[in-house]
Amino acid sequence: MDADALLLRRLRDGDEHAFVALVERYHSTMLRVALAYVPSPAVAEEVVQDTWLAVLRGLARFEERSSLRTWLFTILVNRARTTGERESRSVPVADAGPAVDAARFGPSGAWAEPPEHWIEEAEDRIDAAKLTELLRAGLDVLPVRQREVVLLRDVEGLSGAEVCQVLAISEVNQRVLLHRGRSRLRQVLESELGGGRR
Repeated sequence: MDADALLLRRLRDGDEHAFVALVERYHSTMLRVALAYVPSPAVAEEVVQDTWLAVLRGLARFEERSSLRTWLFTILVNRARTTGERESRSVPVADAGPAVDAARFGPSGAWAEPPEHWIEEAEDRIDAAKLTELLRAGLDVLPVRQREVVLLRDVEGLSGAEVCQVLAISEVNQRVLLHRGRSRLRQVLESELGGGRR
């Protein structure tokens, strides 16, 4: 019996520790997936919390025609899509946060704690941050279905069959979307990084 099946059994037996274990296993991954659909981390957190509530409410009705993980992500993607569509119509200015973190300065206006000096790995960190930013930007230009498939397969590690179940698409469609999405993402990255064919 795999770990998720065991967790499911424990959840159905009312074991609260099983729910904690489930949250620990999937929460951060679910946040990353939700962020692909919604405009801010705060909204993504709300979507994930709503998903957990839906899981608890729907546990008795879960028929195990798919894995627990697939069921979780199906609920999440549906909620994130709906929320993302609603949120895209208006983005509150308050979500942007303050322009400057006032806590970094003392009463006199000087640094409360001086900024850290650059370290030798700074260039590597900047490169990693830039690559992450480029990947996010590349994913954002993909059509929705391609973005969903690439995100679930390549970023979150779901199998092809799981992606098909989560998104309710055929295996052939999943493969085509994955291929086209990866190709488009590669083009975007190559053009940004200067390594593409001209």
